[in-house]
Amino acid sequence: MHVDSIPAFMRTFSIRRAFNITLLLLITALLLNSCFKGEIKSPNTPVSTLARADSIAKADTLPTFYAPTGIALDAAGNIYIADYGNDLIRKITAAGMVSTYAGSGMLGSLNGSIAIASFNEPTGIALDISGNLYVADAGNNCIRKITTAGMVSTLAGTDSTGMADGPAATATFFGPAGVTLDAANNVYVADAGNNLVRMITPSGTVSTIAGLNGEFANPTGIAINTKGNLFVANYLDNTIMQISAGTISVFAGSGQQGAANGPAASATFYFPNNVAVDASGNVYVADGINNLIREITPAGIVSTLAGSGIAGAADGTGTAASFNGPSGLAVDAQGAVYVADTNNNLIRKITAAGVVTTIAGTGAEGSRNGKAFARHGIIINAKPTTKFNIWYRPRVQ
Repeated sequence: MHVDSIPAFMRTFSIRRAFNITLLLLITALLLNSCFKGEIKSPNTPVSTLARADSIAKADTLPTFYAPTGIALDAAGNIYIADYGNDLIRKITAAGMVSTYAGSGMLGSLNGSIAIASFNEPTGIALDISGNLYVADAGNNCIRKITTAGMVSTLAGTDSTGMADGPAATATFFGPAGVTLDAANNVYVADAGNNLVRMITPSGTVSTIAGLNGEFANPTGIAINTKGNLFVANYLDNTIMQISAGTISVFAGSGQQGAANGPAASATFYFPNNVAVDASGNVYVADGINNLIREITPAGIVSTLAGSGIAGAADGTGTAASFNGPSGLAVDAQGAVYVADTNNNLIRKITAAGVVTTIAGTGAEGSRNGKAFARHGIIINAKPTTKFNIWYRPRVQ
């Protein structure tokens, strides 16, 4: 908006002119406040003032999220969420309180204390055995680390698009979407835009461990089992890949779009975007466009754990429940699966018996903190549209 764009009849009145100049200054200030390196947040994204005002959880408010995409669990029962649309990392305590764990809500790549640090499209998250949190900060092309002392730093990446290996400070990524760690604290990254799987050693060296021969097409989710085998959600190829002792193979999926269950080789997926593994070696898949949570046994049998296949937000058992663009997955010691239900702006839980409940979120977009709660029944404000541009990153040329 420019003063000259104000209609002439309005500019003839001094009072209205003063009003519009004041309005222009206010809008300019707001835009500058929401910019980082020339980028402006969507007008539908909650601004930092809302995020900070709600940073103290209150028992009498109901929490909201905006396109949550990543989820991780710690040993104490706390749930951490990559709140993609809000550029925040959120936390749900075992007692059910939702708070802002890290991030100012401003789009950016600022390091420092969790209150002032900023993120840009945080997508995947994972915890190490000490409780440090790792974030695939997709919009910044970086992997970030949040220590238990509350400090945010850049583990690897330069905020420049690329695929350079080497020292963490000079290595480059392109839209990293998923992270996981092994017992030795090596960090594995699903580098979506580069169609690669990368590794960051504890000493800070980045290397490419898979994908140089074109095995991946927009890998977005990654998980590791107790044997050290990696599983990758190969988004555009509609397959789940396995990396075992350096060998890359198709773990499940024919490559065709669909929702067929059965033997892994003939089963079908539709843009699977994330994976998780339980202690028994079962692999769970967030089958995004199908609005399903799938399960693959170690023997290679694919089934639907939960979801009707129709976009919605109904709680219930198995196929009686519904999701809308589910993405982030995590599994607890009891075999319960936690789901970041992206397009519903909800956090869901699936018990080992297949019972789905909503544990946090109202369904509305926002960054409000407060008391999480289990909800049964049907939430009527499920959105039929999708936001799957979250996951697709064109390959860097």
